[in-house]
Amino acid sequence: MLEKIDLSKSLSKKEFKRMLPELQNHLYAVQKASWDARVPVVVLFEGWDAAGKGTSIQTLTSRLDPRGFKLHPIRAARTYEKKRPWLWRFWLKIPGRGEWAIFDRSWYGRVLVERVEKLIPESEWRVAYRDVVDFERALADDGYLLVKFFLHISREEQRRRFEKLTKDPLNAWHVTPEDWEHHRNYDNWLLAYEEMLERTETEWGPWTIVEATDRQFTQVKIYQTLIRVLEDRLASLNASPDPALWRMPSKEPEPVGVEAAAAGAGEETPPEVEPETVGAGEETPPAPPTPAEVEPQTAGAGEETPPAPPAPAETSAPQPPEEDEKPKKKEKKAGKKKKRPKEKSIEKVEEAT
Repeated sequence: MLEKIDLSKSLSKKEFKRMLPELQNHLYAVQKASWDARVPVVVLFEGWDAAGKGTSIQTLTSRLDPRGFKLHPIRAARTYEKKRPWLWRFWLKIPGRGEWAIFDRSWYGRVLVERVEKLIPESEWRVAYRDVVDFERALADDGYLLVKFFLHISREEQRRRFEKLTKDPLNAWHVTPEDWEHHRNYDNWLLAYEEMLERTETEWGPWTIVEATDRQFTQVKIYQTLIRVLEDRLASLNASPDPALWRMPSKEPEPVGVEAAAAGAGEETPPEVEPETVGAGEETPPAPPTPAEVEPQTAGAGEETPPAPPAPAETSAPQPPEEDEKPKKKEKKAGKKKKRPKEKSIEKVEEAT
C-alpha cells in the first residue's frame, strides 16, 4: 500500500512562504472557534524516523494559543505505568472540552516498536488492535475529534537524512544506534506500518498519509487537512471561525469617495465638477483681489475705494525693497565708523602706559 504513494510531490519555497502566514492565521481562528464550541481535539503523528514529525509539530504550533493545547512526546512506558492497563497512561493525557492534545507518537507504539523489537508477545500486540479501535471509538462517541497523520518517506530518503544529520555536529545527537538499526530493518517496519494502517482505519479515526519527502509540501498538507476536518466539525455544530482573524488584507487599498464611484462606473472624474456645484446655475464669481490690491483700499478709511491701478504701475511695485536696502547699507557703514574710534582709543591707552 505505502509503495504506491507518490513521494515526488513538492512545493517551492517561494510558494510556501506565501501560503504559510494565511494558513497559520486560519488555523488559529479554527482553534479559537473550537474552543468557543467546546470541541475537544486529538491530533497524533506517526511515521518513519527522520520523517519530520518534530519539525511539522513545531511549525504547526508556532501560531496557536499555548493556553489551548498540550504537546505530549510519547516514550517507552515507565515501571509504574507497566503495572496498570497499557492504555491507562494515555487516558490521563486526553484533553478537556475545547482543548487540543497533540501527540508526538502515540498509543500505536504498542503495535509498532513493541511488535518489531519483540518487546511483548505476539498475542498481546494482536489484541492491541482491538484495544486501539475501541479506545478511539469511545473518544469519538464522547464528542472528540481524532486527526491522525502518518508521515511516509522512502528508504533512500531516510538514509540521506540520517547521513546529513550525522555530519552536523549540532544535530548529530538526533541519530542514535537504535535509529540505524530501525533503518536496517526497514522492510519489517514497512510491514508493521501497513498492517497498522489497514486495521485501524475507521470512520471515526481515519488516517491521513502525508508524502514527507519535501518539507514544504508536508507542512502545507498537514495545515490544510487539519483546517478542513475542523471546519467540517464546526459546520455540523453551526459554528464557524471568524474570517477577520485569518483572511489576509489586499495589497492595494480600495478607492474611496468620488474616486471609488468613478472607478466603479469606469469613467474619469470631470474637471469642472467643483465650479458647477458652487454657482448652482449662476455664473462663476470673479476671483478675489490680490494682496497688492487690498492694501491701497484700506489706506483711506473715509474715502471711496479707488479703482485698481493700471498694469504698468504693477511693474514698479518691486522698487520699495530697493529703498529699504539702502538704509541697511548706511547702518552697516555707520557701524564700521563707530568701531574705529574705539580701536584708536585702545592704542592711545597702550602708548600712555
